[in-house]
Amino acid sequence: MYEISIKVSFSAAHQLLGYNGVCENLHGHNWGVEVFVRTDELDEIGIGIDYGILERHTVNILNHLDHKNVNKVSPFDKINPTSENIAKWLFKELSAKVNSNKLKIFRVKIKETEKFSASYFE
Repeated sequence: MYEISIKVSFSAAHQLLGYNGVCENLHGHNWGVEVFVRTDELDEIGIGIDYGILERHTVNILNHLDHKNVNKVSPFDKINPTSENIAKWLFKELSAKVNSNKLKIFRVKIKETEKFSASYFE
């Protein structure tokens, strides 16, 4: 089994509705994102998935959130834009673009800061 990963980032604001603390206020992060793909097979030149392709898909999806108030962007206008919910959303969006009989998005990690992160996997 091979695991391929990339790291990207985006900047956005959010507020945690119903949170009893300072994070209930609108605030921003330079979010870190890690995406992990697993495969049993490599292509004819020994690659599981091209880093550039995985990065392009990830960045294209995250452009939906970049430099925005995430609370005003679907689906986070209906669900709280927690790191956990953003990780699950990105996992599902990427899975629809990348997954095949050979490749599978394995895990998505969202980092609000260097100290705090949440991951989603199935």
